Amino acid sequence: MVNINDYTPIVGQGTIDELFLLAQRLQGKIIQNINSTAVGGGVAEILTRIIPLLRQLGVDARWDVIKGNERFFGITKKIHNALHGVNIEISPQDLEYFLETNRDNAQEMNLYGDILFIHDSQPIALVEKKKEIGKKWLWRCHVDFTRPKQDIMNFLRSYIEKYDAVVFSAPPFAIDINLPQVLISPSIDPLSDKNKELPPEIIAPVLERFGIDKSRPIITQISRFDYLKDPVGVIKAYKMCKKHIDCQLILAGGGATDDPEGLIVLEEVKSAAADDPDVHILLLPPASDIEINALQRASTVILQKSLKEGFGLTVAEALWKAKPVIAGAVGGIPIQITHKYSGILTHSIEGTAYYLKQLINEPEYAKRLGENGREHIKNNFLITRHLRDYLLLFLSLYYEGDIIYL
Repeated sequence: MVNINDYTPIVGQGTIDELFLLAQRLQGKIIQNINSTAVGGGVAEILTRIIPLLRQLGVDARWDVIKGNERFFGITKKIHNALHGVNIEISPQDLEYFLETNRDNAQEMNLYGDILFIHDSQPIALVEKKKEIGKKWLWRCHVDFTRPKQDIMNFLRSYIEKYDAVVFSAPPFAIDINLPQVLISPSIDPLSDKNKELPPEIIAPVLERFGIDKSRPIITQISRFDYLKDPVGVIKAYKMCKKHIDCQLILAGGGATDDPEGLIVLEEVKSAAADDPDVHILLLPPASDIEINALQRASTVILQKSLKEGFGLTVAEALWKAKPVIAGAVGGIPIQITHKYSGILTHSIEGTAYYLKQLINEPEYAKRLGENGREHIKNNFLITRHLRDYLLLFLSLYYEGDIIYL
């Protein structure tokens, strides 16, 4: 297990000392995180890394997961897509079932935390218990909230308004609501298996196992198989680039237990790839962090061609490895990438193909983008900054007379 002091060579002793000082003021408080899945997706990944570190700092942080059946998670996926602006209809019966499942969870779960930290829309209605049990309640939205479908936004608003504060990942996601709103961007853990340095003797066997030729340019997108990650658009951009450069494409990712669309998207991706032997579609199991790390480090260019995005942790992961990244100019991605300085922001399939050709043909430029990107991630999006922001957020709920800068 990683020790909190292991981050000192990366961020400095002063940063670690500050975390311990802040954590001392939370002695005796239990922070109960609640989300919808223990495996798959950025929320589970962040909590997996951040909970043990909070505990090492002396904070009693815990993590619980709500229960739901296939119908419930089908509805929550529709809500997720609607929040991203997808024009999708959700029936009153489905919304009532969504609330019933939340209420069943509220009855069955032990809501023991002094601070109940609820993540995303799936468990949002647990806050109905606030009037009965008190406590401090925080709601964190990890998705792109810029153009939500208004009827679903109105439905959720009545629950959001019950919280003590709401947390968003990027400035454009703020909403018109009479509550404290806090900006806390997600983070990556530089010492995790997915992000730590890897020697060539670990990377090479991974490429060999998946049949990838390390002597030719490699284009990679790592993400769940989700319509909003536009994997079919990635294949189209690759095919445009392939007409001019002999390259390979890796589309790799896993699923999440609360995402029933994943296998449908995966089949569409396979169909789009047809019989091209240079398109490698990899459905990876949850414990594939070393493989993902190796694939990213072996890549020539990394894509994240999202159509909507809450933050895009895979962008931060790739930049941390000093890789040139081309990503959709959506959600939280533009706060990670300054166009043509720390990466490339794209708005179309054609634009993606254009920049793919440029970065493969101009390796010095690509290298410079990657180096600038790594420095930006180091300064802004590592887990130690995330820990500090969370500690200050928790403290702000109890020290209303003090000024606490987040």
